[in-house]
Amino acid sequence: MKPFDTTKKIGDFGEKIAVRYLRLHGYTVKERNWRTGHMEIDIIASSWRSIAFVEVKTRTYTKETMEIAPPPKTAVRYEKQRLTRRAARQYLFEHPTNKTPRMDVIEIWLLKNSENGKAKVARIHHIKAAY
Repeated sequence: MKPFDTTKKIGDFGEKIAVRYLRLHGYTVKERNWRTGHMEIDIIASSWRSIAFVEVKTRTYTKETMEIAPPPKTAVRYEKQRLTRRAARQYLFEHPTNKTPRMDVIEIWLLKNSENGKAKVARIHHIKAAY
């Protein structure tokens, strides 16, 4: 993978990885970057029983920081949770379903090569019903 210039590119890459991960684990991805007003949900995906509103957090680490730096999920603070829940309620109002709604977080750890600046996926962690 090429070196990243911006956090936007890192985030977009993480979302692509998360979509691939969800599909490989039997989910149907219904929406990406779904917006209502100023609120956004990164991914909306469904399984046979539930509909998951997924926040994707991607962080870049080095070998030295991988185990000591905070995990990506720590960036999903109260205000982000509140806004995502609100957006999810709006989505369900517009798209009624019998599936059980759930707020998930997918963490993507990227390991950056200190020599060439390139990064690769080191870890993916799907936290179901994270909040």
